[in-house]
Amino acid sequence: MKLINTSSAALPGGHYSQAVQHRDTLYVSGLLPIRAGDHQKELGTIEDQLNVVLDNLTAVLAAAGSAPDLVIRTTVYIADMAHWSKVNAAYQEFFGNHKPARVVVPVTELHYGFLVELDAIAVVAGEW
Repeated sequence: MKLINTSSAALPGGHYSQAVQHRDTLYVSGLLPIRAGDHQKELGTIEDQLNVVLDNLTAVLAAAGSAPDLVIRTTVYIADMAHWSKVNAAYQEFFGNHKPARVVVPVTELHYGFLVELDAIAVVAGEW
C-alpha cells in the first residue's frame, strides 16, 4: 500500500491521505474546491467549484502515475440537485469520451458551504 500526497492539489484538512494506492488501484479521497498553493476556497458558481475539484483530481492522479482517462468510478456529492445539469455538463467536458462509472449523491451540506465534492477510483498506469 502506498500513500499519495502532493502539494499540486489542496492538502488534506484532516487525518487522511489525498489517495491510497493498493496494487493497481488508486482510491482518491473526497476533493473539495480548495486551490492548491494558496489554499483559497472557491465559493463561486457550481461550475467554478467543480473545475477546482477536477484540477485537484488531475494533480492527485498525476502524482500517483494515473490520469483522468484511467478513472473507473467517481462519487459526486452535490448540495442541491438543482445543480445537476451544470455539474453533468462540466463533468462531461472534463472527461470527454471517457465515461467512468458514477454515483451522484445529493447532500444537505458540505464543508465551508461548498456545493460539490468528488472522490474517485482509478487505475495506476503501467500497473495493470
